[in-house]
Amino acid sequence: MPAPRIKSPRLLVAESGADREGHGLKRTMGLFQLICFGVGAIVGTGIFVGLSDSVAQAGPAVVVSFVLAALTCVFTAFSFAELGGAIPVSGSSYSFAYAGLGESTAFLVGWCLLLEYGVSISAVAVGWSQYVNELLHSLTGLQLPAALSAGPGDGGVINLPAVIVIAMASALLVRGVRESAGATAAMAAVKLAILLAFCAIGYSAFKDGNLTPFSPAGLGGIGAGTTAAFFSYIGFDAITTAGEEAKNPRRHIPVAIMVCMGIVTLLYCAVALAAIGAIGGDQVAGRPAALSYVVNEVTGSAIGGGVIAFGAVVAIASVVLAVMYGQTRILMSMSRDGLIPRVFEKVSPKTSTPVAGTLIVGAVFALPAAFASLDAVMNLCTIGTLAIMAVVNVTVLALRRREPGLDRSFRVPLYPVAPLLGIGFCLYLMWETGWRTWLQFAVFLAAGLAVYGLYGRRHSTLAGAVPAGEVTPAGAEREPQAV
Repeated sequence: MPAPRIKSPRLLVAESGADREGHGLKRTMGLFQLICFGVGAIVGTGIFVGLSDSVAQAGPAVVVSFVLAALTCVFTAFSFAELGGAIPVSGSSYSFAYAGLGESTAFLVGWCLLLEYGVSISAVAVGWSQYVNELLHSLTGLQLPAALSAGPGDGGVINLPAVIVIAMASALLVRGVRESAGATAAMAAVKLAILLAFCAIGYSAFKDGNLTPFSPAGLGGIGAGTTAAFFSYIGFDAITTAGEEAKNPRRHIPVAIMVCMGIVTLLYCAVALAAIGAIGGDQVAGRPAALSYVVNEVTGSAIGGGVIAFGAVVAIASVVLAVMYGQTRILMSMSRDGLIPRVFEKVSPKTSTPVAGTLIVGAVFALPAAFASLDAVMNLCTIGTLAIMAVVNVTVLALRRREPGLDRSFRVPLYPVAPLLGIGFCLYLMWETGWRTWLQFAVFLAAGLAVYGLYGRRHSTLAGAVPAGEVTPAGAEREPQAV
């Protein structure tokens, strides 16, 4: 069996220009913008829409579920922080896997990222549509007709608001990173303020009795709730896709990841406790636009719920923007390596953005948001994301062994325990998704291997360069490793 094609970290950095001005991209994002970008990518549908699903599984013990989901992400976040500081390129986990485990594994990671980001964008856009209707109802007493606010699988014809929010995000991303980062920062501030206001209202009506029984479904319910809550954290890895547009990626990317995870975990637990403590888990479970409902019940007025709905509209729009950004940058890296068509790597000299790739991503992901019911693939998205996170932890172990002298601005604490725990938590949550999801995932990976064999391997920039093994550019050892 031939050895895998592995790109050294130095080659990845040299090809992307990540220690200089990256591949036609401009360095415009500082630490504050990266933190806002991370919060913008994470906080959205998971808490505004998905909280009710997590509560339905775990009851008041959903707080434990959020903490367990956070632990899974934190151990992996350590690995992302180390790799993001050492290999500051746009490809994120795809590029990390290329450096640590080889081209075929990297392609499958990119294949899973298409699923993760694609389903996330479409699902988040559908959640945005729900809160747009809630906001319209609060302001005018009217709602969009079902035919224009839901897909055929949900009793409508087309989910028009979902298409609109994806189109708006595409247009903003095409204009430039500075404009996108500014919009994301503003939206992150708005949604944090809204959620803090929600907590103040919820805790004003807090009743201890609403927390009992604390875990009605036992450990099984907490485990199922953890799997559901995990979707709320998807997106923190998008920070590493800004490696070629951050001003000081080696220093700022690790800090931004850690700060974002801390903010988001505290916020999720506080919001969940406030919601359940105010009206009880039974009232929150399975209810669309649950946060607006809680505020309406506590205040006895639809005005507060309208404010929450406005915050949700802003919050979810920022997630669409941030996740679409990450997807276009990962596709750009894969295209640069020849594994997908070259159109995705073309950067406009006018806007310094991958215009064609962004428009293609927007058009493709608008289709499922408009017409498809995504419930059937949500678990598939979750297991794919967990698999990516497990690979990232394995990559840290592999690169520590292969590249002990690599310049690392951040090092995983408690190594190797932390990455091993990250792998263990990921495997546990993957197991919780059930055998049907595993079967779907196996078919999905087989399809990815077929695409790689038929197109990616043949068109790879490494095809024919060397027979196998690690590829390092001449003189790469002399490339500067610090910004």
